[in-house]
Amino acid sequence: PVVDAHLHVWDLSVSDYSWLTPEHGPLHSTFAPSTAKAQLDAAGVSGAVLVQAEDSLRDTEYLLAVADEHDWVAGVVGWIPLDDPTAAERELSRWCEHPVFRGVRHLVHDDPREDFLALSAVRQSLGLVAERGLTFDVPDAWPRHLDATVDLARSMPQLEIVLDHLGKPPRDREDQARWAASLRALADCPNTVAKVSGLQAPGAPFTAEALRSIWDTGWEFFGADRLMFGSDWPMTTVHGGYPRSLAVATTLADALSDAERAALFAGTAQRVYGLTSAPARTNSSPDLLTGSSSRPYTSEIDF
Repeated sequence: PVVDAHLHVWDLSVSDYSWLTPEHGPLHSTFAPSTAKAQLDAAGVSGAVLVQAEDSLRDTEYLLAVADEHDWVAGVVGWIPLDDPTAAERELSRWCEHPVFRGVRHLVHDDPREDFLALSAVRQSLGLVAERGLTFDVPDAWPRHLDATVDLARSMPQLEIVLDHLGKPPRDREDQARWAASLRALADCPNTVAKVSGLQAPGAPFTAEALRSIWDTGWEFFGADRLMFGSDWPMTTVHGGYPRSLAVATTLADALSDAERAALFAGTAQRVYGLTSAPARTNSSPDLLTGSSSRPYTSEIDF
């Protein structure tokens, strides 16, 4: 099985998604589970981890309801009020009754508090997360929160931390070296893993060639057993959609061994999120573990 470790669905009739404004163009729309399933089927991906798109209880309720109705949902990363340990414990007790609830995430890049990850209340809540064997996803950490994530990992070795999108690295800028240094410091903490996901950027080419140096850095620091593929769909809709995400990832991984591909495209996610199973792929699925496909990727979009 091939598992997408980072996929979103959202419904504008269910939640506000304050960050999602009409200025986001095609993204300012409902992306339903049925649409996600069609994307996964076409790509030959057997299952996915749904990740919260809003810091609200209703968004997590929605994701768990989706999981109840769709067996392709292998896990859910939801939200709890980390700055309120009493409420966090209450919601954790509720969410953990669901068999696919696997971790929590907070949109730190949208939080105005620079020291959010260092707040004593947040650390207390994250201790509760660790006690339950759940993960903590950190999105878009660069530049404000990557070093803070390093401090968190060092201070709480019992907490498994998942760095989304390789920390959202800068592309071909002078601060790429500083991002790499911070990423190395995080990788030195054994309780951390990272996602090869969300590497698209406005106005920048979304190709394997353009991302090769970033991939090489992530691979050097984390390796296959601590990296996992995530599409970040539908955030990639304006960058070629699911086919482009998959094509970029498989091309970046073209030099890996079969065992390394198996870890990157399924094994790491299954281990980190405690996923027990995923549906089998169809015969027409691209073989991500060998790099071949019965349906070659084509696109008329100019990237």
